[in-house]
Amino acid sequence: MTAERERQTRHLIRYGADWLPFVAARAAGSYVEDAHGRRMLDFTSGQMSAILGHSHPEIVGVVSDMIGRLDHLYSGMLSPPVIDLAETLGSLAPGLTKVLLLTTGAESNEAALRLAKAATGGWEVVGFAQSWHGMTGAAAAATYAAGRRGHGPAPVGSMAIYAPNAYRPRFLTADGELDWRAELDDAFDLVDRQSSGGAAAFIAEPVLSSGGILDLPPGYLAALQARCHERGMLLVLDEAQTGMGRTGTMLACDRDGVVPDVLTLSKTLGAGLPLAAVLTTDEIEERAHQQGFMFYTTHVSDPLPAAVGLKVVEIVLRDRLAARADDAGARLREGLGELRDRYDCVGDVRGRGLLAGVEIVADSASKKPAPELGAAITRRCAELGLSMNITGLRGMGGVFRIAPPLTVTDDELDLGVTILDQAVADVAG
Repeated sequence: MTAERERQTRHLIRYGADWLPFVAARAAGSYVEDAHGRRMLDFTSGQMSAILGHSHPEIVGVVSDMIGRLDHLYSGMLSPPVIDLAETLGSLAPGLTKVLLLTTGAESNEAALRLAKAATGGWEVVGFAQSWHGMTGAAAAATYAAGRRGHGPAPVGSMAIYAPNAYRPRFLTADGELDWRAELDDAFDLVDRQSSGGAAAFIAEPVLSSGGILDLPPGYLAALQARCHERGMLLVLDEAQTGMGRTGTMLACDRDGVVPDVLTLSKTLGAGLPLAAVLTTDEIEERAHQQGFMFYTTHVSDPLPAAVGLKVVEIVLRDRLAARADDAGARLREGLGELRDRYDCVGDVRGRGLLAGVEIVADSASKKPAPELGAAITRRCAELGLSMNITGLRGMGGVFRIAPPLTVTDDELDLGVTILDQAVADVAG
């Protein structure tokens, strides 16, 4: 055991991650480097957040300026960056003009669900059985991908339905395709049977990330919102990983022409720094305010991260990074598709823009989950200089979540696919 590894083991609380045998000392662009000069190509943008790459010079400039001028304020005191960012975000989705600025994705989802409960008077929250919305309170209660055991009961009114999965469909049409409409009808029949009449919200990711990169089919979000409104529920969309151009449009819901009742942004909004936002309508904000909505936190409306968020939005729009994500994502999936065609253990390639999923299975015919194989490929990728993240759910194979920075070059994309190719060949043969 190295000295660094021994110190980790001695001092750090294990929080769920498997620590890599790599201690980062610096990062720039699409690469992370240790103190010995060993570089790793980062195919996860840190924790799926650094969409502009690491240490983007314009972000460095904003942070350097703000830390010496205006970093943190009393929560009841506003600043120009906060007002400017609220105005900017309020123009991203039609009608979502009211904005609350916070820190993490969990915190923004917590505030969104609290807002929905205040506005509707309900308390029941429905999510997907493959979801991840955060590790605090209501956000954790709506998270079903992992982390539910050993922490006590979830709040009353927590319910889940399955998200559609085209690779492993639960409902089929007569021609053998995924029948997501029948699945959605069946799901809401169960919700109605369980509800005690206090429906508040449905919270969903447009592309479920920890759930295995499940892209909700075109038309699904509109049908989901209609079913919510029939029951007096608000639709909350969690775009922590899909916002800011990641999926090829500024917001993932733009593809479907759906404007949710409440939208949350985090991860990509701060491009790796802690910044999150809740967006909603004037009407919902007013109803919640009249009911005494409160989400008063230490770092609400902090100026430094708000200034960073302003610069992130500016760069994404100015450099047309959503279009870049669309083009680069097509190139990435083409390369990954070649691996699927060559290796029997590569069962499926899916995703949207620069958010791709590769499901590793025992063989493509049986689609039998093979989590140990996926873990071995992950380790081999790290040895070869590629940082990858794999997630596994019951009944699914291990799914690589591939999300390079939107600034990634074509050469870096090709290199990543080449390294993954080598890792699969070394492990699976």
